[in-house]
Amino acid sequence: MQNPSCHILSLSVHVPDTALTNDDIAKFVDTNDAWIRSRTGIRQRHKLASGDNASDLGFRAAQAALSDAGIGADALTHVMVATCTPDMLSPSVACLIAGRLGAENVMAFDVGAACSGFLYGLSLCQALLLQTPAAHILFVCTEALTRRVNWNDRSTCVLFGDAATACLLSARHDASLASLEDVICMSDGGKEYLIHVGGGTSCAYELGEAVDERFFITMHGRETYKHAVRNMTQVCEDLLARNNLTVDDVQLLVPHQANLRIIEAVGARLKISDDKVFTNVAQYGNTSSASIPLAVAEAMNNGRIRPGDRVLTTAFGAGLTWGAALLRF
Repeated sequence: MQNPSCHILSLSVHVPDTALTNDDIAKFVDTNDAWIRSRTGIRQRHKLASGDNASDLGFRAAQAALSDAGIGADALTHVMVATCTPDMLSPSVACLIAGRLGAENVMAFDVGAACSGFLYGLSLCQALLLQTPAAHILFVCTEALTRRVNWNDRSTCVLFGDAATACLLSARHDASLASLEDVICMSDGGKEYLIHVGGGTSCAYELGEAVDERFFITMHGRETYKHAVRNMTQVCEDLLARNNLTVDDVQLLVPHQANLRIIEAVGARLKISDDKVFTNVAQYGNTSSASIPLAVAEAMNNGRIRPGDRVLTTAFGAGLTWGAALLRF
């Protein structure tokens, strides 16, 4: 493969202060801590404040990323946001964040790839940097999923949490910076029925009408599980093969944090030992596009990722979308 041209200058996260434990959820829906943990591995998830939206979480993560990188908003050329829970259909969350940062005359747009949003975004960043090597890209993943869960549906409301991440990317070659070695993104729109996040124009409400189930997240759990495990495993194998690598060349697997059972199944199929698989799904639940970068940031802070390490990431989400990326630190 060609030399990396996409380098991560900084990676920052923002997680809301309010945490909902399984016991908290059990107070208003028929479930319990043991049931949730045994099926998902989740112990708690975070919920944004009533006055906040996805753009607010993303803005705070973006401020931290700019500060950490030592770059002002006036140096940005692109602002890209991956989200499936935008504040509104238009304008984009990217425009809202760019405006609050004071980043003028930038290319700003949202990416809608659900839980695969971070990987899709990395692929787009790589392409943009090949086109414009002098670019500085602010890439934000932000989700307000608790605004799109039906709190009466115990099969979905226990799964999701809110969080945001932001990273600065450039083509600047520096051995001390993390880089994107390769990425593969795929989809199968023929299976779009498996996961929906409502609230778009298909929810054709009249003024004054109450929302119904179409407004919220719906998911066919068993079939989604099978496709997630099979596709994430296959795309990881394909990515390693086209880079002439094996799992022995990977120091850590950081998969999408949707469900501990899925994570364990993917690790087992790839024949990666448990000590080389990073998970934080217990603390945050499924934060969709923010899931992988949130886990990568935590793994870095915990010393699980060291200079020189190669990290394999993979995700699966609504669309259906899925993918994998190789990061070198």
